[in-house]
Amino acid sequence: MSTALVLFRRDLRLADNPALAAACAGHDRVLPVYIHAPEQEAPWAPGAASRWWLHHALEALRRQLAAQGTDLHLRIGNPLDQLRDLVRASGATAIHWNRRYEPAGIASDTALKAALREDGIAVHSHAGNLWHEPWMLATDAGQPYRVFTPFWHNLRSQLPEAAPLPVARAREWLRVPGSLPTAAMGLLPAIRWDAGLAEAWRPGEAGARELLEIFADDAVADYAKGRDLPARHGTSRLSPHLHFGEITPRQIRHVLQERAGAIDARQRPDLEPYLRELGWREFAHHLLFHFPHTPEANFNPRFDDFPWAPADEAVLARWRQGRTGIPLVDAGMRELWHTGWMHNRVRMVVASFLTKNLRQHWLHGARWFWDTLVDADLANNTLGWQWVAGCGADAAPYFRVFNPYLQSAKFDPDAAYLKRWLPELAALPAKTLHEAWKHPAALAACGYPAPIVDMAASRDAALAAWSALARE
Repeated sequence: MSTALVLFRRDLRLADNPALAAACAGHDRVLPVYIHAPEQEAPWAPGAASRWWLHHALEALRRQLAAQGTDLHLRIGNPLDQLRDLVRASGATAIHWNRRYEPAGIASDTALKAALREDGIAVHSHAGNLWHEPWMLATDAGQPYRVFTPFWHNLRSQLPEAAPLPVARAREWLRVPGSLPTAAMGLLPAIRWDAGLAEAWRPGEAGARELLEIFADDAVADYAKGRDLPARHGTSRLSPHLHFGEITPRQIRHVLQERAGAIDARQRPDLEPYLRELGWREFAHHLLFHFPHTPEANFNPRFDDFPWAPADEAVLARWRQGRTGIPLVDAGMRELWHTGWMHNRVRMVVASFLTKNLRQHWLHGARWFWDTLVDADLANNTLGWQWVAGCGADAAPYFRVFNPYLQSAKFDPDAAYLKRWLPELAALPAKTLHEAWKHPAALAACGYPAPIVDMAASRDAALAAWSALARE
């Protein structure tokens, strides 16, 4: 009887899992394994919100496997040492995993694969989390893409049409001694601040499927407009599930196309705006693969000489805590702290405010998002922050400065989002909140802080700094 190990990482699902499906199809016995080794992901080991999600996602996967009469074998420590021990204990001759794409993950997997093959173990890596591998698309000149639109046109023409794989089931699931409880990884906070996350999310494959069904039934039809309204659930909110591999882009597209195909053509929703957003996720991974230095360094080296303001811990603390005195910025930062998530348009606003009005380096924001977002993905986080800061690939120009007052008036006209996350201001009229600079006394009477910076003057200073760089 042949035995295989399946090493789970960012693919915490049983359906549409190529590594698991290949192991189950090619071997008599299968041992599902997860090895906790966050030091192998340094310097971007998972932040606090990601650790919270991971704990609950692993618990959800263990429940799914329990329903099939087995368990996820959990270990902590060096993956090579742990896998060698499991190979000895199980008699496995093969190991399957789905590929990771972060620089540290690629380096770790490359070394791991070489060492195991030297041991005589057959190691098989699979494409399991993207539509296309990051190295599969190139410009006509054979170079990596640096602009999204031509990348998307190429990717869109090659989207795989194969149906998602069904839930994989082994002929015989194997258990060996030594598995640890999930709590042994110490992922949950010692001082529990996670009540808001628990209220907002249901980690796991079932939670992902539930959100996809809700999106397919409702929000996708109005996605092109609804995605910009932070007070509405106009987006899929699938980003953390995608990050942890509880659902795949192939599954999402398949369900949306299947649902749309059952609707009269005259009422059929346009799926392209949403598929294009999934395309941005692919573009982010394409960039990270080809430019692995960018989580720490500007994509555009001209910004290496940009005159960022000195790091100001007092200013950064007010931004992190949602106490800047700018309503939309503060609402977004409080939503982030409470739920581990922030609406994408608000993400752009708070990032613009930090990098332009406060002129703090984008890495301060990237690191805070990394610690507090449940969907903290290195590729997306890097692309998003560098895009807003103006130093990234296909970036918004630095002189594009989001005005939080205009943004809230346009996309949150009745101030429902502002009032939800700034309850001290809930009694004030929406117009007062959208023109807060005109009503300092009214906001102060509610206990709301004065603006940390003058919006017009700080914008002028940012543009002056950009102009000085542009003249060099």
